[in-house]
Amino acid sequence: MLRSIKAYWIAIACVLFALANGALMAAGFNWMGALPAVLLVIWAMVAAPERLLLFIAFATPLSINLEELDLGGIGVSLPTEPIMVGLMFLFLLKVSLQKGVIDPAVLRHPITTIILLQLGWMLVCIVPSSMPLVSMKYFTARLWFVCVLYFLGTRFFADARNMARFAHAFLVGLAIVICYTLYQHAQFNFAHDPAHWVMWPFFKDHTGYGAVIAFVIPFSMALVGMPGYGRTHRGLLVFLLLVLSLGLIFSYTRAAWVSLMGPLGLFLFMRLRIPSWVLGAVAGLTVVYWANADQITIYLERNREESSDDLGEHVQSISNISSDASNLERINRWHSALRMWQERPVFGWGPGTYMFQYAPFQASEDRTIVSTNFGVQGNAHSEYLGPLSEQGVFGMLLMAALVVVTTARALRLYQRMPAGADRRIMTGAFLGLATYFIHGALNNFLDTDKASVPFWAFTAMVVLFDLKYKEGLAMGTEASALKG
Repeated sequence: MLRSIKAYWIAIACVLFALANGALMAAGFNWMGALPAVLLVIWAMVAAPERLLLFIAFATPLSINLEELDLGGIGVSLPTEPIMVGLMFLFLLKVSLQKGVIDPAVLRHPITTIILLQLGWMLVCIVPSSMPLVSMKYFTARLWFVCVLYFLGTRFFADARNMARFAHAFLVGLAIVICYTLYQHAQFNFAHDPAHWVMWPFFKDHTGYGAVIAFVIPFSMALVGMPGYGRTHRGLLVFLLLVLSLGLIFSYTRAAWVSLMGPLGLFLFMRLRIPSWVLGAVAGLTVVYWANADQITIYLERNREESSDDLGEHVQSISNISSDASNLERINRWHSALRMWQERPVFGWGPGTYMFQYAPFQASEDRTIVSTNFGVQGNAHSEYLGPLSEQGVFGMLLMAALVVVTTARALRLYQRMPAGADRRIMTGAFLGLATYFIHGALNNFLDTDKASVPFWAFTAMVVLFDLKYKEGLAMGTEASALKG
């Protein structure tokens, strides 16, 4: 009898689980059905934690935020963030018990230094924060993104083939969301107003949706031309790129459209080996712009084209700062962030607190038809002014340093990398980051898994290639044929 039970223990366990789950569902408890998946994830965390990154990549575009489902205001995305929390604790435990978990070369890299300084300064800013619990939650979320996607990512991406696999998984997940969104949008004849919400519940609104699509388009273009791929594989990648392009167009996200122009210029700069004095000329033009900002503003105010269903008019409305509510509200948020910084210039108001504190800093001349007295409709619309208001001037300088150092290292890295799969992946990862660096001047989404997962993963890829192709050293042949 005992031997029979041992032989059929799996079937017996399944029957007992089904009976228990049925009884609990009858009693109104519906979460028991998730237990097998939870146990599988826990096993994977222990047995193959780095492999879970592929699942995270695929599931991130499809994740759903509980706060958006009105389940008690719990701001966590399922299923990705609980998995990342578990991986973070296991990673930190392993780091505390073992030496060499993180490659010393990665730890010494300038980009890692800036990331650690960012985390350290966030931790310092929690103490004088206006809302310490909110700041602690924000810091913890940033910590699990960095630990899992950056530090654990550098271990996983040591095999360059995993970089392409990670991108494939993310692109497939995002393509599913785009197809769902386009289907929903088609019910409204692709009109402008429904474009703001048809991607729900996967994305909160069209701005984050468009930003993430623009983020991964450079990488998808790099994959299309990857050596070693067969005709079927390449055809599927072309199809994914087409889906991404349609998703971006019908997202009606002007900031995302603009953000793709910068990487195009950077790619031409890298490809054509344009001399560095050109960058100096661009910097000079920037100075000229700021010196003549008043005159340029007057010109922009003459543009009264507002966002609409017509794509041509929608593109023209990008420069409308006289009547377009979206653009005017963005300026309102920026001015509010600057006023917040002026009141607390050193430590700011605390990480993650902008949306709870900016309301009193809205000037009457900046308010728009979409402004609220309570200021509960979002963040600073800037990855640079947001840290300035929340973490003081040092917080903004660290974010700017991350952008400058990553860009400088990637541009030099490209010139010394041989043509091939590695250089295509590095270029795709860097141009994706550049897209977000530019987009970060108009919006900020690094507090969400949708943007943070590719951001920190792509950063890890750039760092690994920078270490592999060290300046002045012959690195031999590439390790990644990336076949299949």
